[in-house]
Amino acid sequence: MKTKPFHLLFGSFFAMTAVILGAFGAHMLKEILSPEQLQSFETGVRYQLFHGIVLVMIALKGHSFHLPNEKTITTLFGVGIILFSISIYFLNLQEVLDLNLRWLGPITPIGGTLIIIAWFLIFLGAIQLVFNKKH
Repeated sequence: MKTKPFHLLFGSFFAMTAVILGAFGAHMLKEILSPEQLQSFETGVRYQLFHGIVLVMIALKGHSFHLPNEKTITTLFGVGIILFSISIYFLNLQEVLDLNLRWLGPITPIGGTLIIIAWFLIFLGAIQLVFNKKH
């Protein structure tokens, strides 16, 4: 089985920090953020965790099948996680940090779009696997 070390590195980092940030949000921020802000923060954590796990799965899949555009998919997930989740974290913490970070607002949907494109490429790869039977 061939492991992809960079995919594993980034996937495990994103998953680990999502758990840390989730605990931080649940224990430290519930007294500081409004319920809406906390829910938004948790959305960032959830997306980061899910897609960190996907990167780990891609890294550990070995040679059982070939995922077309794998490098592009993992790059889209990585950049998408950073833009989507981190912009959400900072947008919700801007009052606590006493910073004006509203300019990050348009970055969040860009990150979400990159994640959607990555999932679309996986879907296209799955269609190829199903109909070409090359696995």
